[in-house]
Amino acid sequence: MSTLGSFDGFQPVALKQDGDDQPSERDHLSVKEDDPLKAIESNQITRQPSITETTLYPNPYVRPYTSRKYFVTRPGAIDTAMEDLKGHVAGTTGETVQSFWLLTEVDHWNNEKERIVVITDETLLICKYDFIMLSCVQFQRIPLKYIDRICLGKFAFPGKSLDTRQGEGLRIYWGNTENQSVLSRWNPWSTEVPYATFTEHPMKYCNEKFREICKMSAFTAKLLPAVDNAHKVTIGPRRGKGVIVLTEPILIETYMGIMSFIGNRNKLGYSLARGSVGF
Repeated sequence: MSTLGSFDGFQPVALKQDGDDQPSERDHLSVKEDDPLKAIESNQITRQPSITETTLYPNPYVRPYTSRKYFVTRPGAIDTAMEDLKGHVAGTTGETVQSFWLLTEVDHWNNEKERIVVITDETLLICKYDFIMLSCVQFQRIPLKYIDRICLGKFAFPGKSLDTRQGEGLRIYWGNTENQSVLSRWNPWSTEVPYATFTEHPMKYCNEKFREICKMSAFTAKLLPAVDNAHKVTIGPRRGKGVIVLTEPILIETYMGIMSFIGNRNKLGYSLARGSVGF
């Protein structure tokens, strides 16, 4: 009787890769030399390639699974938001909605915020919409007649800034930035900033519908004539003044950017599925 720890009688076996045409020593030990038919069958069984395949599910690199994290892409979410805003505009101002847009607002501290932008006959409405609860959270109304400058260009930062952002955007001015107070300039939650900056939403390539309402060039093409028309019908000193369109870098005056670094990389400004908290 053999004892524990004894390895007598065991033979080392060399591992063989799938599809290897060279027989191993184990193949010769398992058949008799005088039976060539069994040897051939044994070799064929040994060399049979593996047909199993390991697959991660869901695949994090497949776009549909990535897009489903954003609640705005859930079936009916964006349609419900548009109907809610259309009813709000009709019930409060009586204006006619011209177009809806799903964009990302970049505030003066470089924080990204998911926004629905509505162009009416007289107003630019910037809405913070909760796509989880399907309700409007905050409105910002900018009369089109007060928009006097629109800037298109790439994002730029101060020379010593540690914060960066790639891509292009659009900035809409409705006041003089020189009159902006120091408190509102350095307050990350200030609502007295006389401009709004937008860029394209991350889900712009989700499907054809989102490609249309997230495209910055299409939004600009709708905004410019709406502003020009608002200036033409304005009564007073601003009548016919028009809007100035500039092509220049869009400066974001942030230096450290710790808040935006954490918030933007975790998409804190979006209605996003963030996984289970409990078990």
